[in-house]
Amino acid sequence: MPSQGFFQRHRGESRPLRRTWLSLCVAAGFATQVQAADLLTITRDALENNAALASSRSIYNSVEATRDIQRADLLPQVGASAGVARSDSFERQQQAGVASGRGDDGYNGANVSVEATQAIFDATNWYQYRQTADQIDQQALVLEGDRQQLIYNVTEAYFEILRARDVLEAYVAQERAIERQLEQSREQFEVGLIAITDVHEAQASFDQARAQRIAAQSDLQISFEALEQLTGKDYETIEGLTEELPVESPKPSSRDAWVALALENYPTLLAAQEAVEISRSDVDIAQAGYLPTLDAYAQYNYSDTDQNNVSGYNSGTEIGLSANVPIFTGGRTSAQINQASYLLESAQYEFESERRSTVQQVRSLFTQVVNDVQTVEAQRQAIISSRSALEATRSGYEVGTRNIVDVLRAEQELYNALANYAEARYAYVIDMMALRQQTGVLDTSNIRALNDWLQEENAVRLELPEQEGDGVSDMDIDLDIGEPPRPPQQ
Repeated sequence: MPSQGFFQRHRGESRPLRRTWLSLCVAAGFATQVQAADLLTITRDALENNAALASSRSIYNSVEATRDIQRADLLPQVGASAGVARSDSFERQQQAGVASGRGDDGYNGANVSVEATQAIFDATNWYQYRQTADQIDQQALVLEGDRQQLIYNVTEAYFEILRARDVLEAYVAQERAIERQLEQSREQFEVGLIAITDVHEAQASFDQARAQRIAAQSDLQISFEALEQLTGKDYETIEGLTEELPVESPKPSSRDAWVALALENYPTLLAAQEAVEISRSDVDIAQAGYLPTLDAYAQYNYSDTDQNNVSGYNSGTEIGLSANVPIFTGGRTSAQINQASYLLESAQYEFESERRSTVQQVRSLFTQVVNDVQTVEAQRQAIISSRSALEATRSGYEVGTRNIVDVLRAEQELYNALANYAEARYAYVIDMMALRQQTGVLDTSNIRALNDWLQEENAVRLELPEQEGDGVSDMDIDLDIGEPPRPPQQ
């Protein structure tokens, strides 16, 4: 029994139209092949292998490392230096044309110096260190937003494949039905039962159906590539969606409740809010340029030399405080404050823009999902109505009150209704997930609940069956709506 959660079926609600009109291209032979991948498995693969998410994760780790860099400026700094040297000198003098010189006057020397400093008051370093906490929080929100976006992208790609397959099967069945109608029209024309215009009408309808099938086939091929791009893996088959999937309005049922949820949880909006705090810290850092700095320091120096053949050394220590007071920096500090203030103002406007965009997107998606629920039911009824209309049109054609054009149009309307119903069901699923992603509450738990409505017996191959030319003879389509009607006897 599917778990309660994202999609919840309530007692007393009518079930969607059962898949009696579509049997996916999976037969008993699938039992000996690789098990079909489900949505939860593919989502986990994407979270583990997606390159864009891995890049975002590395950026987060990089920003987190910035905290240690900034903290280092607040901790003691210790440095040491040492050196050894050999000094040689040569003296040359000249007096009354007589030159004299003295050499070999050299000595060795060595020195060692150790210095330690500790910042006691440095507002710039402190504000920079404090700012890293906001930067880490912001990047964590960006990472969470990327994760939810990836989950949605996987779901969209998965159901785009199912949608493309269902639409393709509807158009394949339409092409076959109209092809049979065309063949029968040719036979009836040859024996003089119908006019050549009926054959031409059937041929035109067949060509149009064939064009629709080719376009749907192309959509299916293209949709295969998205999952591989997101996960870095190939999947031979994926599980299909059961007809029992409940199509119901979002819960909570209030649009304002979803907006409030988004304002509290949407990672992109919260990241924009953190950007305001980061910019505010930049103003504090710039203003700290007016403040003095105070450091404590300790030094130890040692030197040794054998100059003039006298061995000995000197050593000394020094401990003290060092203060630096900025008096005039050429206007740099005030200019930096102005620059940071303008950037803070920009960040505030960007946050407000993101907030308005979030509210508008959530409201639109909520309305879309509500409309999707009604559209699915309307398309389900359209199938029933189109089937009844086709049967009535066929009966009218057999008694001479309808012509072949009416029959072909009725057949096309039925198959279009089947394709539109599939479109509406998958649009509902994708839009519902988009609503959760836009409010910041999309998680693998939602994928797990949706995954319960997938079945391996409805699995879809992620490859087109081998065909003869561009035909569809190898596709297993169970969508027959009866034999073509017979024309009225003349």
